[in-house]
Amino acid sequence: MHARRTFVTRIAAAAALLAAGLPAYAADTIKVGILHSLSGTMAISETSLKDVALMTIDEINAKGGVLGKKLEPVVVDPASNWPLFAEKARQLIANDKVAAVFGCWTSVSRKSVLPVFKELNGLLFYPVQYEGEELEKNVFYTGAAPNQQAIPAVEYLMSKEGGGAKRFVLLGTDYVYPRTTNKILRAYLKSKGVKDSDIDEAYTPFGHADYQTIVANIKKFSAGGKTAVISTINGDSNVPFYKELGNAGLKATDVPVVAFSVGEEELRGVDTKPLVGHLAAWNYFESVKNPVNAEFIKKWKAYATAKKLPNAATAVTNDPMEATYVGIHMWAQAVEKAKSTDTDKVIAAMGGQSFQSPSGFTLTMDATNHHLHKPVMIGEIKGDGQFNVVWKTKQPLRAQPWSPFIKGNEGKQSM
Repeated sequence: MHARRTFVTRIAAAAALLAAGLPAYAADTIKVGILHSLSGTMAISETSLKDVALMTIDEINAKGGVLGKKLEPVVVDPASNWPLFAEKARQLIANDKVAAVFGCWTSVSRKSVLPVFKELNGLLFYPVQYEGEELEKNVFYTGAAPNQQAIPAVEYLMSKEGGGAKRFVLLGTDYVYPRTTNKILRAYLKSKGVKDSDIDEAYTPFGHADYQTIVANIKKFSAGGKTAVISTINGDSNVPFYKELGNAGLKATDVPVVAFSVGEEELRGVDTKPLVGHLAAWNYFESVKNPVNAEFIKKWKAYATAKKLPNAATAVTNDPMEATYVGIHMWAQAVEKAKSTDTDKVIAAMGGQSFQSPSGFTLTMDATNHHLHKPVMIGEIKGDGQFNVVWKTKQPLRAQPWSPFIKGNEGKQSM
């Protein structure tokens, strides 16, 4: 009878926890959500983030897990469908009872899920550079804010070292990240004396494939003076864009392109030889030399081979993969510190967390703005699809989620 009463008491306690909406897990596991597009236009970029998240979870589990429990990943595919991101997020938090979610790439997908995370008090780790102009209690941003990528990249292009650009083409996919980033960049360029007539701006839909006219217009615009292209094209549209650059013979010595959403993974599908010298701005490149990165690359290539991932023989790392890896480890550290997966307790424990990252820097989570302090690197595309780092900051920069180049943002830098 005593044993039976104990069993009934435990069942009742578990039911009470579920009713309270607290993260639930089996006796030996803690569920975590992986929310990335594995199909559709964004699969080219997001699939590798799902895979590196699973690798990181395996790594943590091999060392004993978190709070003595193994992490149990719950993987969903929102299929590059922005409203479906919100549905899948709700499923992960309300039904699967995950303790945290690691996911999203585009800002439109992040904006789609934000109301769900706020309503259900869930926890999202967002691993990709973005436009800023946002600060949410339920989100930790492990990618770059504009002052950790976009602004330094344009400063470089305008410098003597970067070619001394005087005219700029702002080319992006038609959604919130490119449009808001370009609003910030327009204001920044204006503050540097660049006239509106020296800025061209163009957008294409997700999945756009015909860049012949746009590249022809870039060549025509560049006749008016030293021109650079700032690309916020996202997803698989990067493949036809870069192919058209090559077809048109538009070399980096003529009109350099700096991309904010093209890394090693996206270049795997492109003949990079015509693109040598074009640029990308990130906070990490696979080519950086340090022991932590060497170990990270070794782990990833071994994982890709063991799991027989597509193109495992040419597996590469990139910036959002590194940001995913860092974010999951930091969350695990915060849970250990909080001795709980409770959202509010983990949020409190996240501030000040640090991690020795593959970038070669120790990254720290800012306690007041939920963003990582990150280094900035600018790399030139090489013929093998890797990047030669031509410029980088000496130390990590504190994020400015609210751009000082947007009116009304004064005093908005903390929660």
